Amino acid sequence: MTVFTNFLRSLLLTIVFSFSLPMLLVGGFLLVVSLLGHIPGLQGINEAIAQQIIHFLATFGSGTPLRGLFVISLTCSFVGALFDVYAYYRCQILRIDS
Repeated sequence: MTVFTNFLRSLLLTIVFSFSLPMLLVGGFLLVVSLLGHIPGLQGINEAIAQQIIHFLATFGSGTPLRGLFVISLTCSFVGALFDVYAYYRCQILRIDS
């Protein structure tokens, strides 16, 4: 039974981290871009970069950037969960063979 609980704990941690990582990366990048906007002469470039990121997120979110970020994060968490299940399966197969 401990193997199953270890698997569920690993799967839950993978889902949580895989969901939060894209949010942190996009949020961090937008924060850096907004902070660089305070440098004189870079306001126009920073606004263009931020607008392109917002437009990219809105593409995945049916017009809403926040929904697009959630869609990307959910997709990453699903892929991370699939990878964790595959790694667990391979570990079990290798344990049986040896």
